[in-house]
Amino acid sequence: MSGAIIENMSTRKLVIFGLFILLFQVLSVMVGAFIAPNPTSAIRYLATKCINRHRSRIWLMPWGSNRCQQIHSFDEPLAKLLDANDIVFAVHVPLPNREMSPWFQYMLAVLQVDIAFKMINQIEDDVVITIDAGLAHRDDLKSKWTTKFHSVEQRPLRCTFDVPKTYENEGRFYQCDPIPFMELGSVAHKYFLINLRLPVNDTVNVGIGDIKDIHIVGIHQNGGFTKVWISMKTVFSPWIFVATVWYWHRISLMTRPPVLLEKVILALGISMMFLNVPVEWLSLGFEWTWMLLFEDVQQGIFYATLFCFWIIFCGEHLMDQSQRNRLSAYWWQVGLVVFGSSILLIFDLSERGVHLTNPFYSVWASKVGSRVTITFIIVAGISVCLYFVSLCGMVRCVFRNIGGKIQQLPAMPEARRLRYKGIIFRFKFLMLVTLACAAMTVIFFILNQVSEGHWHWGDYTLQVHSAFLTGMYGMWNLYVFTIIFLYAPSHKNRNKSADSQQTDMVDKPDSQETQLTCGEPWPTETYRMTGKVAEE
Repeated sequence: MSGAIIENMSTRKLVIFGLFILLFQVLSVMVGAFIAPNPTSAIRYLATKCINRHRSRIWLMPWGSNRCQQIHSFDEPLAKLLDANDIVFAVHVPLPNREMSPWFQYMLAVLQVDIAFKMINQIEDDVVITIDAGLAHRDDLKSKWTTKFHSVEQRPLRCTFDVPKTYENEGRFYQCDPIPFMELGSVAHKYFLINLRLPVNDTVNVGIGDIKDIHIVGIHQNGGFTKVWISMKTVFSPWIFVATVWYWHRISLMTRPPVLLEKVILALGISMMFLNVPVEWLSLGFEWTWMLLFEDVQQGIFYATLFCFWIIFCGEHLMDQSQRNRLSAYWWQVGLVVFGSSILLIFDLSERGVHLTNPFYSVWASKVGSRVTITFIIVAGISVCLYFVSLCGMVRCVFRNIGGKIQQLPAMPEARRLRYKGIIFRFKFLMLVTLACAAMTVIFFILNQVSEGHWHWGDYTLQVHSAFLTGMYGMWNLYVFTIIFLYAPSHKNRNKSADSQQTDMVDKPDSQETQLTCGEPWPTETYRMTGKVAEE
């Protein structure tokens, strides 16, 4: 049995394979840049001020034949006869003559409040606004509204006033931060209606200023981008599935049991398969409000497995015979990954998990919730930093040893020299590919942040945000495929006499033995156990 495919592949074939991967990477970027539209759309709705004197639980429409009795301004004579509790802010999603679609995948909403400055009614420090909100839906403009959710929520109101607070500046508006309002994990209905009140009594909504208008900004994923995204997942899913099955079939044909590194590569392929499952096709026909949470779990499992793979790959080039091929040797690095992933999962469940029953909930609404959440994020960040410090230390240690052993290669016997050349080449190649992926991620992220969402190139419009998402998704699929393919066992037939000769040389180490370790020696038999004996 010869070594890994990368050890037996000629330089010409390796270059062709690299160009093949690069071509697919460029195609992934171009699909997002030229075919897919912008990933999301944001639509601003001005809430209609409806009158509900009886304060009954009825759904008030802002327009249409059944529109509510309404006022346009709180300065109208009619408005002065009303109590604040008689006003209901109504928003119909979407705008007239349009309808929502399951292709939108999700819907987010934030509040933007217009508050005028008055000397006798200023916004107090650390004030909390209480919102009595309800959401209804229907699929026919003639049918009745069906209540979907109702909740009373509190949100911190953070506003600033940039000019001096004097009588001359009365009527100017505060600059208020957007208020997180709603997150709906499925858009399974055509029409939605939002009714919200700002109840007022001696202790509720006191010190929130003179509210003039409320705007709701609705954000959803564009249907065109969803079609491109699901299509890419549909293409990559069987590709990675076949590659993973093929890889494990090759491993199972070997006469020895799989080693730790081979098991981790299999786990990486399985995690990529799980990420690629195009569940979105089914979500188009079912009201699955848990899709956003499910997607977060998919990504979390993949990145946790990827981080564990990096640690184990480096470690297997450092450990001596007594420590190699044991997961317990990496207990604290893998433990950091698992701990950090668990913290982020708990944070996700505390936010999006609750959204399954109450889309108006926000973990940032209370001071206690905010502090706990920030603590979780800081702890997870510390875990990630410790992980990368450990990873960088292991990579530095390996490269330091590689630099010293390369100088000793000419003095080695041919079989041993080829074996170490295989180790060095394999490690350097993977590190180069990994660094390239990390660099592309950072570059695309920077371009995504500094750009306005699209560039113009002649008569074409390039969607930078879409290119970033499709490019990153395609890149990590190609990265996993590259690892699976190049590090699968090679089945090239070898000359029996040459094989016997090399085996004898492996079984008889000489005094010129050199290792790629940072401490204890790495016996030749340990490396032979992996079945990765290099050949030219």
